[in-house]
Amino acid sequence: MTLYEKYPLTITNSLSGKKERFEPLTPGFVGMYVCGPTVYNFVHLGNARTFLTFDTVSRYLRFLGYRVRYVRNITDVGHLESDADEGEDKIAKKARLEQLEPMEIVKRYTEDFHNVMRVFNILPPSIEPTATGHIVEQIRITQELINKGLAYDVNGSVYFDVKKYNATHNNSYGILSGRNIEELMESGRDLDSQEEKRDRRDFALWKKAAPQHIMRWPSPWGEGFPGWHIECTVMSTKYLGETFDIHGGGMDLKFPHHECEIAQATGANGKPPVRYWIHSNMLTVNGQKMSKSLGNSFLPSELFTGSHKLLDKGYSPMTVRFFMLQSHYSSTLDFSNEALQAAEKGYKKLNASLRTIKALSSAGGETGDTEIDKALISLVDECYSNMSDDFNTAKTLAVLFEMSSRINDMKSGNLPLKSVSAGVFETFKSAYIDFMEKVLGLEEESVQDNNLLDGTIQVLISLRKKARADKNFALSDKIRDDLKAIGVQLKDGKDGEITYSVE
Repeated sequence: MTLYEKYPLTITNSLSGKKERFEPLTPGFVGMYVCGPTVYNFVHLGNARTFLTFDTVSRYLRFLGYRVRYVRNITDVGHLESDADEGEDKIAKKARLEQLEPMEIVKRYTEDFHNVMRVFNILPPSIEPTATGHIVEQIRITQELINKGLAYDVNGSVYFDVKKYNATHNNSYGILSGRNIEELMESGRDLDSQEEKRDRRDFALWKKAAPQHIMRWPSPWGEGFPGWHIECTVMSTKYLGETFDIHGGGMDLKFPHHECEIAQATGANGKPPVRYWIHSNMLTVNGQKMSKSLGNSFLPSELFTGSHKLLDKGYSPMTVRFFMLQSHYSSTLDFSNEALQAAEKGYKKLNASLRTIKALSSAGGETGDTEIDKALISLVDECYSNMSDDFNTAKTLAVLFEMSSRINDMKSGNLPLKSVSAGVFETFKSAYIDFMEKVLGLEEESVQDNNLLDGTIQVLISLRKKARADKNFALSDKIRDDLKAIGVQLKDGKDGEITYSVE
């Protein structure tokens, strides 16, 4: 029996708004597409949470035994200054301002993005296509939509006909976001391009390039460039098929981007493109939405160094990763100094237990204490059950803290290793290491000057032992309390032995 059969996965599907049993189209294989970064603006922390979320999803799917093809695109053309098809392509604009070729901008920001992903231990996708690498396919699907009467050409630009689509596809535009098409009509803004659209709800598949526009390609409708939404439809279906398992992205993409993707793909291929939609929620800072205009958005480098005005100190990449995993991906996550400091303490505790369990070896035989064995295996099962329940990293971490306590008991002797059967110990040990490193991606961070730290603490432990032997309990308590104040927890074991953990 495979792990995914033993621990069946459920996913909250944004399409239905309900938690559903996950059944991939092809047994044992998962096709997953995630809307990747736009190269001018993808190293901010809000975006990092989205990519960390789907890194965890892909890690766990693979851990369960699925073969996963994870596609995450790079938007290097076609993202205009407005989701309403207005303004200049942002990459071309930045290239013009910096007097660089657009592909220089793309290369620089792509490298920055990959560096940030590596620092956060976010694994690369199986395929990372770019919009500029798929111009031919975008032109082809645009022509298919024209041929089917679902798009029209006006003055060299091509627009998707939302009203026609809705009339021929069971009024399904808005199926993901829950938007009403009539309400969209009333709430639309008056924009320059609306004059050439049949309906203000229509969106661009291809835009005519103005004379000053740098990035342009020949097409049947004249020189231009693709719209933002069409690229994801092209790349997802090219690499995963006309219908695939999982499509992910940030909550802010649900409308209009993902709604437009569904309409385009369904219109072109005659079938819904995705079975399970997953959306990660936003970050807030001290209860406010994270945004540049409010001055409360962070670059990862600012978070690591503590150089941002809202931060008291810097935090390690694994502390930040741990912090983001403490909340379910669908929940709003609020940044504050207090929350980050608590996360730092929690991560250090789990990290210390990770080092400890790696160093421990079984002392038990084929059988151990039945109740202890049962309790340890129950914790392992809880890890799987929680992660299989809609990738609930928050509950999984809670179980890892319980496992961490058992590990510390093993180290101190309060839980004798000989009372745990060898098989159960190895299962418990492997599960803790695997869920920390393989599933949650929490790498072991080395303690700075570890040998010096250990030596210093051992000297203080010896002084405390002597103080207790001399019945100088005031000094014994002071050593314990002073160490605790700086994050070193002493633990009194049997026969006067004293161990410590760094929290």
